[in-house]
This record gives sequence, structure tokens and C-alpha cells, in this order.
Amino acid sequence: MENRMRLEFNAVSVNEGFARVAVSAFFAQLNPTLDEIEDVKTAVSEAVTNSIIHGYGEKEGTVIVSCTYHGNDSEVVVMDSGVGIADIEKSMEPFFTTKPELERSGMGFAFMEAFMDEVEVESEPFKGTKVTMKKRFGERKLEE
Repeated sequence: MENRMRLEFNAVSVNEGFARVAVSAFFAQLNPTLDEIEDVKTAVSEAVTNSIIHGYGEKEGTVIVSCTYHGNDSEVVVMDSGVGIADIEKSMEPFFTTKPELERSGMGFAFMEAFMDEVEVESEPFKGTKVTMKKRFGERKLEE
């Protein structure tokens, strides 16, 4: 069975918690472990926070989160129409940040990659960013 949902909300920091809870409630239907749901919540939190802080900064905007699952395969997409990312490869390096004055760690993409099975970033300057994250529930990753 396939199921999907879509959220659209203002790009304000208080909505990050809303996104986390909504996504975890949606995927609760798959009976995930607590660790699996925490992984997804952390990744969603990082992606939404990036959209709000880096995509829009102080400007108004909208963040869209969509989720789909088919069997145990899940996908979360977080999109914004913000400033976009000029160099995706550079932005995905651990500790890289475009806002050092905010004392952010620059680990958003690294956390997303650590907690999800796949992360893909598409972006174009001045047009926005789309982060697609995938996770298969019910399978433990082997430690490398």
C-alpha cells in the first residue's frame, strides 16, 4: 500500500517542531522502532531548519514537507523557494555554514545523511532547494 501527505507552513522556527511531530505521526503507521522514528525526526528537523534559516533568513516564505511510503520504504521531501544553494557539494561538507554568526554547527546535511538511508539535494540559486530523504523501516544498518 502507498500513502502520502503534504504540509505547507510559514518559514518560522516555531513550525520546525510541528513538522517533526507531523512527519513522525504519519510514519507511525509503519510501526517503526523508537530509534527509526527519532532518526526521521532529527533529519526532518535539520532540513526544515535549513530551509527557514538558510533559505529565507529574515524574509517571509513557505516550507513544504511531503511524505510518502510504500511498504517499508519511506521518502520525505522538504522544499523551499528561498535563496538556493550555489555549491551543493561544499554545503554538504561537515562544519560548513554560510551563517557563522548564528553559532550553528554546520552539521545539518551530515546529520541527515547519518540518520537516513539516502539524501539528495537539488538547488538553484534564487529559486530554492529540495531535499529528498529516504529510509527503509524495519531494517537495521550494519555498522561499517
